[in-house]
Amino acid sequence: MNRTRIALDPAQFPEELRPFLQDAAVFDSSCSEDARVFYIDRNGGLFLKRYAAGKLKTEAEMTAYYHSLGLSAEVLSYVSAGEYDYLLTHRIPGEDCTHPMYLTEPEKLCDTAAVQLRRLHEIRADDCPVKDRLDSYRALVLSGHEHGKYEPDLFRGLWEFASREEAWQTAQRGLPCLKKEVLIHGDYCLPNIILDNWRFSGFIDVGAGGISDRHIDILWGIWTLNYNLGTARWTERFMDAYGRDRIDRELLRCVAAMEMIGDY
Repeated sequence: MNRTRIALDPAQFPEELRPFLQDAAVFDSSCSEDARVFYIDRNGGLFLKRYAAGKLKTEAEMTAYYHSLGLSAEVLSYVSAGEYDYLLTHRIPGEDCTHPMYLTEPEKLCDTAAVQLRRLHEIRADDCPVKDRLDSYRALVLSGHEHGKYEPDLFRGLWEFASREEAWQTAQRGLPCLKKEVLIHGDYCLPNIILDNWRFSGFIDVGAGGISDRHIDILWGIWTLNYNLGTARWTERFMDAYGRDRIDRELLRCVAAMEMIGDY
């Protein structure tokens, strides 16, 4: 996780957050063009995320829920003020899975990511604050189709289609098969999995989480290994480690088509 020290004026932030910023070393740890993430070097490390107004409410709720399960950071503050939302959390001990110490052991990394995902999906989550992610997910697929969205290279080497029409037909075939079955992360990628010397420490960026279909997470788990390790050779191993008894390969392909078309 990259960190670049910067100078911040606490007065530019909501009053509730200023005591955390005052006289602290602050670093830019952003990895997105949309959201800014600041690392605050105090109290064992804090992360402050700033995004457009209304964008972090669900993430704050889901992070708090994941924390109650022992799976994410403690939420210290959520503030919506003016044009921005702010989410302040404790740092989770360890480093994300794109750290060289993990990437240099791809077999172990693949197995760890797969096993941890299966454990997540086996958690009973009746009290999850987001009880239905499928309605919004389907709506984004339909919206993307209406707006002509299509990213043919998104899953190059993993799932490919001859045309947008073929992808759309595949997506349509899979939409009725999706189930509200498990608690998902929603963006299951290596940068969002924190390990402390290979011991699972927690998840970050869980704003897209909720009760949904496991194949969404499985798809991105496969994709992230392909993307971050530069090869698709870990696909079969990931599915073995997760458990093929819970994977429908055809539905995975359908979900890939949905992601290529969806208005995410």
